[in-house]
Amino acid sequence: MNKAGKGRILLSVTGFNPQRWYEPLSKEREVVLEPDGAEDPSIDYAVVWKQRPGVLAHLPNLKAIFSIGAGVDHIFADDQVPDVPVVRVVADNLTQYMCEYVSWRVLDHQRQGMLYRRQQAGKVWHERPQPPADAVNVGIMGFGQLGRAAAKALLALGFKVNGWSRTEHAMKGVSTFHGEGGLTPFLNATDILVVLLPLTPATAGIVDFGLISRLRQDGPLGGPCLINAGRGKLQREADILRALDEGKLKEASLDVFEAEPLSPESPLWTHDRVFVTPHAAATSDPAHLARPMLAQMEAFERGEPLTNVVDRAAGY
Repeated sequence: MNKAGKGRILLSVTGFNPQRWYEPLSKEREVVLEPDGAEDPSIDYAVVWKQRPGVLAHLPNLKAIFSIGAGVDHIFADDQVPDVPVVRVVADNLTQYMCEYVSWRVLDHQRQGMLYRRQQAGKVWHERPQPPADAVNVGIMGFGQLGRAAAKALLALGFKVNGWSRTEHAMKGVSTFHGEGGLTPFLNATDILVVLLPLTPATAGIVDFGLISRLRQDGPLGGPCLINAGRGKLQREADILRALDEGKLKEASLDVFEAEPLSPESPLWTHDRVFVTPHAAATSDPAHLARPMLAQMEAFERGEPLTNVVDRAAGY
């Protein structure tokens, strides 16, 4: 303990600029940038994103691990993660970003954005039929905090909303389904599928040809649409392309991919019914996310329990 008795932090970040996280965290606590800090008994907390395998295993007094993103699968990719609480970041800023992204992509599919961009490229002036929002069923797969916030935003826009989760989560105004038994009815009633699931052994590759084929095929959009803003390894990209080619899927908006960055050779880049963004749906911003982490550490040191702790058995 130092800086007025506050626990020290090990910062191990890959894929983000670690200095951006170092600055707000170090204003209140001593922060050690990995690779320094190995086997340091004075390290109490780790703040990580895709940490180097094994880097946390030899910190004898580590009390908690904080993810700088909403997902935690990157932490458990390391098979030497110590048996201490793992905390997901939850912040209004991150939730707002995701709600904006989901609303944007749902509206673009409903308002025929891809078709009109193709028409613009060909200088075609032709108005297309467009269903009202209340004729379109948006299904949110993964109905945790982000999923429920996205549902609220879509309800405000007039869409009908379905929600599916592993266990039951009721929400006013939303038709909710859960478990394996609820998956097919949920898909059959969905025109635009929004995937916000965590990545676990049970969900890896879940968005495959079979799942896509169960989406409502005779809905008002002329075919179902897919939006994945969860994790890339939830989807099988070859199956998405097959579904597009065979008419089981009208369009797709993909923010995440099986391998990132997306290879320049991937046909997803040039497919005229696929919209690609570079894992940018809800960017982790240290200016907004460092404070909730520090507040959790302060509360923990006062003897209060940590919140948003990951259930290791469930994987999220």
